[in-house]
Amino acid sequence: MKEQLYTIPLNDAVAANDECPFCYIERSLEQDLLDFCLGSGSSYMESDIRDLTDRAGFCRRHFKAMFDYGNTLGNGWILKTHSRRMIEAFSKEAEKMRPGKKGLRIFAKKDADSANSLTAWIRERESSCYICEEYEKTYERYLATFFYLWKGDDAFREKIRSGKGFCLPHLADLCDGADAELSGSDLEEFYETVLPLTKDNLVRVHEDIAWLIEKFDYRNKDADWKNSRDAIQRCMQKLKGGYPADAPYRQSK
Repeated sequence: MKEQLYTIPLNDAVAANDECPFCYIERSLEQDLLDFCLGSGSSYMESDIRDLTDRAGFCRRHFKAMFDYGNTLGNGWILKTHSRRMIEAFSKEAEKMRPGKKGLRIFAKKDADSANSLTAWIRERESSCYICEEYEKTYERYLATFFYLWKGDDAFREKIRSGKGFCLPHLADLCDGADAELSGSDLEEFYETVLPLTKDNLVRVHEDIAWLIEKFDYRNKDADWKNSRDAIQRCMQKLKGGYPADAPYRQSK
């Protein structure tokens, strides 16, 4: 199949021979979004962009990523207008909040269905994040592209078969997508490919971890490390996704 503009990033991720091509895409998308929010394009100075970030806010993880990114002025502008909006919204919520019959509960359930209206509002804000929302929109398109290629590109299927598989969280998304997007022989071939592929690669990283431990035995001090030097971060990635060993992504000077 002829490569299209929208298939290039996914093909590049598969060609990277990473532990999971969708972890590779996730990192790239998040870095692009950090660059968009805080990078040299100065989108944080645009009122329409800042209105979007003000409304959605950011989750704890992405606030940390923004802090690590290093743009003090950009973070300052984003926080100035977002915190002002939060103060206004909080004031309205605080005015209409009334304690229940048993008073304010110290240990409330952590969900948006709390009987305490202020708690529900705060929980809702906790789950809102501009970067998460923009990432999810693009990520869904990459999942759709994966199944478009799976159905029509034999070379793409072969790249998946010969790769290192996927992390378990992204595999779950792919399984949901396969059930929705594939049928018949395409669906059958998908599971016949990815399930053994996943098991084989879980075993591979497990064996790397096992050998890493053996290397701490004095009898193996002169033995080859094989592929175990980075086994811990690769095993963590395989089980939960992401890149535990990555340094913080910082603004290019």
